[in-house]
Amino acid sequence: MSAPIDSPSVWPAEAPEPQWQQGETLKIEITDLSNSGDGVGRWKDRVVFVPNTVPGDIMRVKMTKIKPTHGFGIPAGIIKPSPDRVRPACIVADKCGGCQWQPVSYQQQLASKRDLVIDALTRIGKLTVCNQENPSGVQVDDVMPSEEQLGYRNKATYPLGLSQIKAVQAGYYRKGSHRLVNLNQCPVQDNRLDPMLAEIKQDIQAREWKIYNEKFHKGHLKHLSLRIGRRTGQVLLTLISRSVKLKGIHEQAEQWMARYPNLAGVLVNLNWKKTNAIFGPDTYCIAGASYLEEQFAGLTFHIQPSTFFQVNTAQAEKLLTHIQSELTLTGTETLLDAYCGVGTFTLPLANQVRRCIGLEAFMSSVTQAEENAALNNIENVTFKAGDVGELLPELAVKPDIVLMDPPRRGCEPAVLNALIEMKPKRIVYVSCNPATLARDLRELCETGKYQVRRVQPADFFPQTAHVECAAFLVA
Repeated sequence: MSAPIDSPSVWPAEAPEPQWQQGETLKIEITDLSNSGDGVGRWKDRVVFVPNTVPGDIMRVKMTKIKPTHGFGIPAGIIKPSPDRVRPACIVADKCGGCQWQPVSYQQQLASKRDLVIDALTRIGKLTVCNQENPSGVQVDDVMPSEEQLGYRNKATYPLGLSQIKAVQAGYYRKGSHRLVNLNQCPVQDNRLDPMLAEIKQDIQAREWKIYNEKFHKGHLKHLSLRIGRRTGQVLLTLISRSVKLKGIHEQAEQWMARYPNLAGVLVNLNWKKTNAIFGPDTYCIAGASYLEEQFAGLTFHIQPSTFFQVNTAQAEKLLTHIQSELTLTGTETLLDAYCGVGTFTLPLANQVRRCIGLEAFMSSVTQAEENAALNNIENVTFKAGDVGELLPELAVKPDIVLMDPPRRGCEPAVLNALIEMKPKRIVYVSCNPATLARDLRELCETGKYQVRRVQPADFFPQTAHVECAAFLVA
């Protein structure tokens, strides 16, 4: 826990009262955490957002940006630390933009995440949440804690850069910038990946491969991606590059394969566009296999470098078990999994229903889902590729249950309209974004055709402000 600094708890009488202006230092008590990860406090009637702070902290805050109703500041000293302030596990936690909540105790993280979900459901979704005053409202359960608060990530994709002395760097950007914080290890990623990070940077340096410069759009290597099967230990190493013509890449790939016994494959993903998207459409296998093998929910999955697969394997299994328990499947149902990806939830559920249908926009994901079904001898599932909003009205069969886990932006209006017309008996809406979840739940419920019975938040991303949810709706 951080110690208080030697400073008075009140402003000296002779000092002029601070003003609401940029550059001024204010005394702020932090009371909440925002969905951006910043601490939230008030100065008089104005809201102030401060990074790297904890509810209960009393801070000196230097104001960096001023608006009429709110402002942004940076810590200028702790007057009194919160009892929920802890020592971060990472030495660059206050600089790296990867984890915003490392100074926050885990119990406070869970409480704040539940508050974020409730705020979105009430403010955006216009839903009444169950409490003493409204016992018939939507039940929002306590956040399902993660078994591991560190070392849980099965995938890490690092931007590459050069230091002032032209040394190859890999890490994460400082929050709100493109200034790279160089890392040789990361406490939230699977620790079996840590030895690879520093060594691969040295190998890239020795090969003299050109690092991409986004300002001038020159150079080749953009990112280094490491992915591990948590159950199998198999690793994929992928270089994201503007060119696959890297001198000595085949020789280097074979050296990596020999050095790391669990390395399943070395790949190069081609992304030559000026874009914020990390992966391009084409991936080339340089050595080994183009996928790693993973065990999930008792099944075997093949996972490629750009495949969407939940980064917290154990927590995804835990939420799936919760969904299975809530649905109480009898084996007679037809279940539709919209946004099914590679069948992560589809295939385990297919074993418990009469028939399963998976819809997915990306043909590459559908191909992988079909391969994973065949790998596990699951024959009662059909996958279809295309726009989910266009595919839903074309279904020849009406599902009893719809499970959907859309991208962070939520469902398109066409998807919600099709669900309202189709009116399945039950919907399970899995979301990584409480704001778009709340928006879509409002659309489904305002028609009067659906009610939200319960929302189960789950912590897939300890040390960050992100929270996953499963909302259970009935017709």
